Amino acid sequence: MSITNTKIVYGLYGDDDVLLDAIKKIRSKNVAIQEVYTPFPVHGLDKILGLKKTRISDIAFFYGVFGLTLASVITWFFMNHDWPQDIGGKPSFSWGENMPAFVPIMFEITVFCTAHLMSLTYLVRNKMYPGAKAQNPDPRTTDDKFLIEIHTTDVDAIKNIFVETGAEEVTVRGVESPDNNINQVEEAYS
Repeated sequence: MSITNTKIVYGLYGDDDVLLDAIKKIRSKNVAIQEVYTPFPVHGLDKILGLKKTRISDIAFFYGVFGLTLASVITWFFMNHDWPQDIGGKPSFSWGENMPAFVPIMFEITVFCTAHLMSLTYLVRNKMYPGAKAQNPDPRTTDDKFLIEIHTTDVDAIKNIFVETGAEEVTVRGVESPDNNINQVEEAYS
């Protein structure tokens, strides 16, 4: 088991504008920010952090294509292969001839598949499956506070940066060791 000197430093802010200014100053000093916790979406935060564009919309498109394909196969199977019927006196010679009648069904199955698969994707991507450990280090960030998380070996420098940028509270915690025991180091600075 190796001993690590890396600590997690949290800076707690009370206003989103102060948070954005703090992130700009921290990034200008080439300090890597691991995570930012906010109670609501902050406009422009992703650009300031330098986050890449998410591919979630591409995944949603492919789920929609999957749903449309599934709907097409279902309507063909039931109406042309499994139990062909004459609807309105017109025989079902091919799926293509009768496809306009299936558009509402195909639309509903497409939306159904996309919505349900996207919900599962959100849960898995955000690691919110049953039994998952909570990742939010401070419950106040779900109400009215903003938190910046930085992993560092130079704790004093990061604490000074947080104080300079207007942090209301600075907290230092130990990092989990390889055997999942948490170093019992926690200090709070106001």
